[in-house]
Amino acid sequence: MTSPDLVATRPGTTKDAPGRSRRRPRVGEILPGLATASALALVATVLGHLAPVIGAPVCAIVGGMLLSGRARRRPSLKTGLSFSARAVLQTSIVLLGTGLSLRQATATGWSSLPVLLGTLAVALGGAALIGRLLGIGRDLRTLIGVGTGICGASAIAATDAVIEASEGDVSYAIATIFTFNVAAVLTFPSLGHLLSMSSRSFGLWAGTAVNDMSSVVAAASIFGHGATATAVVVKLTRTLMIIPISLVLAFARQRRADAGTGQRTSLLAHARRSFPRFVAWFVLAVVINSIGLVPAAAHRVLGDAATFMITIALGAIGLSTRPDAIRRAGLRPIVLGAFLWVAVASTSLGLQHLTSATH
Repeated sequence: MTSPDLVATRPGTTKDAPGRSRRRPRVGEILPGLATASALALVATVLGHLAPVIGAPVCAIVGGMLLSGRARRRPSLKTGLSFSARAVLQTSIVLLGTGLSLRQATATGWSSLPVLLGTLAVALGGAALIGRLLGIGRDLRTLIGVGTGICGASAIAATDAVIEASEGDVSYAIATIFTFNVAAVLTFPSLGHLLSMSSRSFGLWAGTAVNDMSSVVAAASIFGHGATATAVVVKLTRTLMIIPISLVLAFARQRRADAGTGQRTSLLAHARRSFPRFVAWFVLAVVINSIGLVPAAAHRVLGDAATFMITIALGAIGLSTRPDAIRRAGLRPIVLGAFLWVAVASTSLGLQHLTSATH
């Protein structure tokens, strides 16, 4: 299922003026870069199986960054890497929708919603406020915020498909989220036992305060088997927040673009122009799965395909990264990531205590 508007553009490029047609790249122009990113993704997938806490997407973007100097010396790769970093990325997000269900969201129960929404608000609000105080650019603090508040690399990928951040910002955001994913897997299970948490309580904590699915499963499994089912359902429900967040970001981006050109556009026109079509395909995929049209046997295959496509896309982003841009950012994004990690984890525990006290 591929969105019809998937074209090869990347951050830093200039959109064509309205009414001007943009030439789609030919297959021969795409293949060298796509093949390179795919080969890197295959290697990263093997490494990800050997180190599941790290995961293939992180291996791909780190490997791409290490090889970025060589990639920049081969201009023939540029078009294919751009295609991989946008078209393949957006299609992977659509495939993720086939593994999500509105029934799963309902199954978490109303008692979980305050924790889900509260931690998301803290992550996004904290990223905007603290990130601005630290002097971190809008795109980077947005990526770290959604990565912390929603679902790590997948949320960063979906957000990047909307705001078209720079490769350096995407790479740094994923590195930041990965750092605290590992910290969560190493510390959360022991803290959970120290706090005498039940399996359901720990599953809710892990599902709301740990980012990537692999790390959620790892932390919950270490704590105890009974926590895993709750953690996975909460995490999948949290992933659905990609939909409204993507729409809001796309709308805000279009408003800023129009303000820069001095145009005055109606609210409806803004909504039409800013709506990312891949989000519509994502919603359709969720609906199709919710009504049972996606066979249960296909979920694993489609999920693996989505992960591999995200790995290709992040590998392409890594290959396009300029390490000097990351060095210039310094340690401030890591400081922001640390603050959000502690704030979200604390908020999840606090809201669980408050909601349980009122039931």
